[in-house]
Formats: sequence, structure tokens, C-alpha cells
Amino acid sequence: MNRAAKEALENQRLHPAASHSGQSAGRAFEEKPDDWRTRFERDRDRVIHCSAFRRLMYKTQVFVNHVGDNQRTRLTHSLEVAQVSRSLASALDMNEALCEVVALGHDLGHPPYGHSGEVLLNEQMADFGGFSHNKQSVRVVEILERRSPDYRGLNLTAETLSCLRKHEEVIDPGSGKRLRFPLLEAQLVDLADSTAYHYHDVDDGIRAGILDPVQMQSDLAIWAMAVEETKRRHPQEEQGHLLWKRSVNELLGMAIGDIGRESSRRLAEGNPQSPMEAQSAERRLIGHSEAFGSMVAELHKYLYQQMYFNEKVNWHIRRAAELLGKVFDALIAKPDRVPERFFETAETPERAVCDYVQGMTDRYVDAIAKELGVLPAY
Repeated sequence: MNRAAKEALENQRLHPAASHSGQSAGRAFEEKPDDWRTRFERDRDRVIHCSAFRRLMYKTQVFVNHVGDNQRTRLTHSLEVAQVSRSLASALDMNEALCEVVALGHDLGHPPYGHSGEVLLNEQMADFGGFSHNKQSVRVVEILERRSPDYRGLNLTAETLSCLRKHEEVIDPGSGKRLRFPLLEAQLVDLADSTAYHYHDVDDGIRAGILDPVQMQSDLAIWAMAVEETKRRHPQEEQGHLLWKRSVNELLGMAIGDIGRESSRRLAEGNPQSPMEAQSAERRLIGHSEAFGSMVAELHKYLYQQMYFNEKVNWHIRRAAELLGKVFDALIAKPDRVPERFFETAETPERAVCDYVQGMTDRYVDAIAKELGVLPAY
């Protein structure tokens, strides 16, 4: 099926408020459309083949990358977000390719060592514009990546860039109108992101012995429901590894199902006939039901209390972030150790160092620290 046929199929199948690739506002640098791929499929492929995407393989999600072989990384997290996003997009008649590229690209701006690395860079850049991984993801695809001598960045479509700017003010590129919410696909990926990390953090936490799945049945209604349903399906399964694995999968299925049902109800009730109508609605049209959303909020709070602030996790993260800070300071003092291309796109030396450090993997931080003569604080 060529691009024209795919675009015609989108017009037949997609929700009127979904993003249609044939109606894209285009790219900053105009290019001839691909014969076979839609504009959003082309965006997806550019993200997959860029250097920043490959480096996600060696960047921390929650557990420092070198601590365990089975723990999630930024790359596996992004793939799981893409899976959840595509499942929901298919069920809700949203644009799957757009959801996929946003899911795969949403963490390209994350620094080494997870959120602790982000906090560290934001502190280092406090007097120079700060640091946010969301804004940095856009900076990566608009400026830092290079794939053509004709332009900087990946030259992604306006819709993909709009979705990646999920926490910024939303302006319609055609009319200049200020809108209440991002595109439906951006709303969907945002929820898929939290759904995926809740699911895999519970899985990783149980495997690492940080979360007690038995105690969680008393503490969390959502987990008790997942375990109860798993036991109903597999009455022969006693407490143990497989029961908890299946319960985590059940948790994910419950979350996706609730989003699908609630979002279908909101879309039917609001009946938006264009992306702009959906973006101007009284509330987000992609979301959890009130009851399930409350349980998700409790799970989120519980993970912070029991896992994200757990000393078994934070000991590794804290010492790694301290090393990252020392590397940053050493590079500020020795700017000749920063590749020249970073100064070409930065307004200050500090931003050049920040861009360089953000792109590093966990293991590259260790390697360059040794080259710079920086010793870890342990």
C-alpha cells in the first residue's frame, strides 16, 4: 500500500478529531513526500534511526543501568510506551503512526541517571535557562541531531513537534489560536507513558525485592483487584513468581481497558469533528474514569514512597548523580574537551556543556570521568 492509499484509508477509518497525515501542516524545511510512507511514518523512522534513540539503551530508567540485566532502561521504557500507545490508538481510531513516533521520541532529551540526572542538570543550569527533559527532547530533534546538510535536526512534522511539546502552551500553527489541550495523540501518549512506567516499575520493584506483592494487596486496591482477577483466571497458581508476573500484566490490561472505555465515552459525548475542536474541549478527551484514576493516583504515590525514595535505589542513583555533577564542572573548566559542534548550537558555554552531558549514556559518564581525572564520591 503506497502513501496515497494509506492517506485515503486514514480518511475512511480515523476519528474526525484524529490527526490525518494527509492534512499535516508539514515540515519547517519542505521535502518531497515519500512514495510509500505517510509523513508520520517517516517521522517515526527518523527517530528510530537517530543517534539519541540508540543511546537510550544505556540510560537509567529507575535502576542504574549497570545494576541488573533485567531492569528497564530508557529504551525499553520507550518501546513499552509505544506498545501501549499503539494499542490505545487502534482502539480509539487515533493515528497510530503519530502516537508511535511521539512515544519513541518523548524521552530523547533525558540525561544519564534518570530523574536524578535531570534534577542535577537543572541545578547546574539554574542561571542559564534551566533544564527540562521535555524541552530537551524537542531541542534534540530540532537542533542537535543531524541527518541532512540542508537543515539541523530531523525536520519532523509540525504535529509530531507539537505532541513532543506536551507541557508547553499549545498554539494552532494555521490560525495562531491558543488551544486548551494538545492533540488527542499527545494526550494518549502522555497517559500511555504513565501507564507503562507504573506497570514496569511494579514489575521491576517486585523482582528487585523492594516491593512486597503480598503487602501491596492490603495497601493498594488496584493491586488487590489485579491479583484477584489473576487468581480467578489461574486458580491453580499459588503465591510466587508467575502469580505476580501475571498480576502485573493484569494491572496493565486493566489500565488500558479503562482508558479505552472512558475515552470512547468522552469522545462520543463531546463529538469533536476536528483536531482543533478536540483541543478546545472543556476537558481532555483521553483519560481514566474517575474511580480508576483515583486508584492510579494512589499507586503513583505508593511507588514514590516505597520505591523511588527507597535507599536501595537511591544509593546508586545519588552517587551516580554526584559523579555527573563533577563531570559537568570539569567540562566547564576544560571546554576544549567538548566537541565543537555543541558550541555551534548553544547560546552559552554552559548550554553547550549541558547538551553534551545530556546526550551521554550512564557508562560514557564513567568513561569520560576517568579521562578527566574525576573521581566518584564513593
